[in-house]
This record gives sequence, structure tokens and C-alpha cells, in this order.
Amino acid sequence: VEITLENIYYDFDRWEIREDARPTLDELARNLQLNPDIRIQLASHTDCRGTTRYNEELSQKRAQSAVDYLISKGIAPERLIARGFGENVPAADCICNRCTEEQHQENRRTTFAILE
Repeated sequence: VEITLENIYYDFDRWEIREDARPTLDELARNLQLNPDIRIQLASHTDCRGTTRYNEELSQKRAQSAVDYLISKGIAPERLIARGFGENVPAADCICNRCTEEQHQENRRTTFAILE
């Protein structure tokens, strides 16, 4: 099964699901309802601002907020894994104090992976 989704993004220092992320998560929920054997990992990331520990906690909250949203749409929790990576896997390749705001935004994201 192949499911292609856009990443979802977050505001600086926030973990709440933004309005522009809801359509992607709704589409994911529909796909999961149609494919009841699929389990997914929701991997969340931060930009480089803040301490490493804080960013690890923030990214975990982001991943969990996406999981909680899917659960609210009827997806069983055991099918979802929330994983925070902090600032360790940036999408934008830039030196922290030289990143543009757009590059920081690119790093504040949740990605989705199907687990076998």
C-alpha cells in the first residue's frame, strides 16, 4: 500500500495542529480506515532554536498531537506511533543562526511512515 501525504507544519514553539494541517490528517485518517492493517509512525521535528532537551520534548508533543487528532477521527491508538526527533533530522540544510524563517519552518514538521 502506498500513501503519499504532504508533511504537516507547526508554528514556532507550538505543538497544536494548525488549520492547514487538518486536511492532510483527515486524508490520512480516511486512508487508515480503508486499510485497517496499516500501522504508521508519525515523526515530528523542530527547528534548531532552543535547547536540545526542550526540542526533543517539543517534537514528542507535536507527534502526540497528530496521533491524538487521528484517534479523535476513530483510528485505534495501537496503530499509531508518535516519535519526536527534536532538531536531529533537519529538512533544511542550513547553519542554525543563518537559517531563514522559511528554512526554520521547513524543519518544524511531522512526517508519516508506514510500518511493516
